[in-house]
Amino acid sequence: MTESTGDSAASPEGATALVELAHLSPQSAMPEVVDQVALARLYGEPLFAMPQDLYIPPDALEVFLEAFEGPLDLLLYLIRKQNFNILDIPMLSVTKQYLVYVDQIRKRNLELAAEYLLMAAMLIEIKSRMLLPPKKVAEGEEAEDPRAELVRRLLEYEQMKLAAARLNAVPQFGRDFMKASIFIEQSLQPRFPDVQLVDLQEAWRDILKRAKLVQHHKISRAELSVREHMSIVLKKLQGRRFVGFEDLFDPELGVPVLVVTFIAMLELAKETLIEITQAEAFAPIYVRLAYSPT
Repeated sequence: MTESTGDSAASPEGATALVELAHLSPQSAMPEVVDQVALARLYGEPLFAMPQDLYIPPDALEVFLEAFEGPLDLLLYLIRKQNFNILDIPMLSVTKQYLVYVDQIRKRNLELAAEYLLMAAMLIEIKSRMLLPPKKVAEGEEAEDPRAELVRRLLEYEQMKLAAARLNAVPQFGRDFMKASIFIEQSLQPRFPDVQLVDLQEAWRDILKRAKLVQHHKISRAELSVREHMSIVLKKLQGRRFVGFEDLFDPELGVPVLVVTFIAMLELAKETLIEITQAEAFAPIYVRLAYSPT
């Protein structure tokens, strides 16, 4: 019987029954069986009479009070258990029941009962203020209810408790479900990514850029005579009145020959053998033989 009593004390209903039984004598605790209605069920079996050897563990109420999250939780439980209107709390009845619970735990664990005693003092204060005549207020205004602050705190606490219960009902990872995982053996042969056409084009451009940076230049020595090219220029001008400046140069012969031809032309102009003329600014440049009077 001792084991079954410990299990019932772990729930609020079982603890309530233990508190009520603690204040009853063995004779008065014996219930009467009316129409064979069971008082309770113990391990699924109906219980029609209270056992004579009922044992209440010393720490039964301690387990019960520790199950609550605080004084507001215990007070809200007492109000909801008896279907009291939370906006019109019967302070006398609630305070008496609250003090019964707190008095039992105070004898065993004063530290645990400290915050519950504070709430008990608040209940007694509210009950005392309700016994006093209400303060006079202006006409048309209602007198302040001493229970208003307690009701506000209880409503806020109940809202938070219900919200916490809803959140707790949401499936949680690690508690209600686990993350599915599967092991896939990877192939030992590596798979290389596919090469796109754009990648090949970029790679080819990079190769061309590097090839231009490492080009080799072969320098060969060529003997060019300025006098020889002066004669060539004079031959091109003979028998012609004007010759375009660009017509005296042959780009296919290479840059060195062009340079020597230009120097030869400057020497001829210096020696006044040719004339370099232009009709107007930015007009084409022409070359002709210098006129020498006979």
